[in-house]
Amino acid sequence: MDYLLDFIQFSLFLAVLISLSVLLGNFFYNGLNGEKNVLSFFLSKTEKFIYSLLKVDANHEMSWKRYASALLVSNIIGILVLLVMQLTQIYLPLNPQHLPNVEFFLALNTAISFVTNTNWQSYSGEVTLSNFVQMLGLAVQNFISPAVGIAVLLAVVRGIARRKESTIGNYWVDLTRSILYVLLPLSIIVAVLLVSQGVVQSFDSNVAAITIQGETQTIPLGPAASQIAIKQLGTNGGGFFGVNSAFPFENSSPLSNFIQVLSILLIPGALVFTFGRMLGSKKHAWALFGVMLLMFICGVVISYWSEVSSSSTFAANQLMEGKETRFGIFNSVLWSTATTAASNGSVNSMHSSLSPIAGLIVLLNMHLGEIIFGGVGSGLYGMFLFILITVFIAGLMVGRTPEYFGKKIESYEIKWAMIGILLPSIAMLTLTAVGATTQTGLSSSLNKGPHGLSEILYAFSSGAANNGSAFAGLSTNTNFYNIFIGLAMLIGRYGVILPVLAIAGNLVKKNISPVTTGTFATDNLLFAFLLFSIIMIVGALNFFPVLSLGPILEHFLMQYRINF
Repeated sequence: MDYLLDFIQFSLFLAVLISLSVLLGNFFYNGLNGEKNVLSFFLSKTEKFIYSLLKVDANHEMSWKRYASALLVSNIIGILVLLVMQLTQIYLPLNPQHLPNVEFFLALNTAISFVTNTNWQSYSGEVTLSNFVQMLGLAVQNFISPAVGIAVLLAVVRGIARRKESTIGNYWVDLTRSILYVLLPLSIIVAVLLVSQGVVQSFDSNVAAITIQGETQTIPLGPAASQIAIKQLGTNGGGFFGVNSAFPFENSSPLSNFIQVLSILLIPGALVFTFGRMLGSKKHAWALFGVMLLMFICGVVISYWSEVSSSSTFAANQLMEGKETRFGIFNSVLWSTATTAASNGSVNSMHSSLSPIAGLIVLLNMHLGEIIFGGVGSGLYGMFLFILITVFIAGLMVGRTPEYFGKKIESYEIKWAMIGILLPSIAMLTLTAVGATTQTGLSSSLNKGPHGLSEILYAFSSGAANNGSAFAGLSTNTNFYNIFIGLAMLIGRYGVILPVLAIAGNLVKKNISPVTTGTFATDNLLFAFLLFSIIMIVGALNFFPVLSLGPILEHFLMQYRINF
């Protein structure tokens, strides 16, 4: 009976996700293109005011290099501002707990984390950062960092759609519209829904309560619902509270759990249809969405099967240790798959407690570049790199110059595409090797053997994939991990953004070739199959050796009841 209820819930979840993705995809199209929409009456004056405040000419467009420069400058300023906030929070308002200033390397890691849309947390939220830093520091970056992802995606679309031009849009305009017409309205709606379910939203000090046993328990409060809404919708992850969405004040009911996990995939899914409409091909959007959805469903099904399969080692039919007991195993599995598929990083269970195969799935989601829906904007422009490789290989197989929407794909685009795909992978594997072969790296690991390797691999994979979730069991609040995970986050973010913008800047200069009988179609099942295959071959095989030594080996050891 439980299996049937889980199947019904999953079917309902997919139906709602698909329906809202299509609906919101069309809505985003109007807002992001500056066309009249239901919100323009309320927000158009605000948009113009922001441009005047920033002294931005909305009609002035940028080359890809100026676009990239504006992006990098704004992100560097964001890192510095957030760093200073943490280093001086004892002197800032809205600090009812009188929390001390944050140590430098932890503050630097956190600043990089939130600006790069990673939200990796080596600290416990409510006992480390004040309400001021949470609201005006972290929450602000929770809006800006996903808006940067959407802006880059819009630049890519223009590079594909325009012919013989030199500009790909205005970064400040794209950033502003992404916040006003996509992130802000949805976050208000979701925040209200979460408050209605009992998620805390308060400026009061923590409450000291006396338990039945007579012990004193501190109940943390704070403006949580507003930050949780944007952290999920912006695929930011992180958490107002240290234990994240396993904490009742952050995730209070089955409905709040459903809303939050849906929010993780909602904007990335909708942007696929926005992308298709901007390129004038709904069928292409459905092909991309279908590939993403297939990989997501496979991940959920395999993880769920692994978690509910009987295990003689643990003498149990279901592995409940570390899972969300209020919602059951399926909701833990659904969340773990969604959060790693979408570059989100929030959790409602302990990923270290996942069965080895389920742990393999969450790692693989990140190793593929988190393009299974992926982060807001970033998942789709990450998928764009795999699309270029796919049409290039398909073109070579039929003996003609590869094209994508009439733009010839040549060596320049493929070189940058491979750089964008390989840089995060190199960061993950190289830094994992450093962590697993040095005493400093190993000293933080709770476990030995394959699970200990998985802990270190997960940490650097989460950083370089800009995910932010943790496998647990690894104490990362050390100078070693704060510095190197911070480096991984920078490589994973800008090592993809810059190649993507370089490709867009080159494509926009090209003419659009007319469609002929020899043109490789990118809106059918053959294209979807080839894209799926390229993702698995290029993305997954890079990590097969280390996964064999980690979760795959652990699975077989568990089956044969061999303990390390």
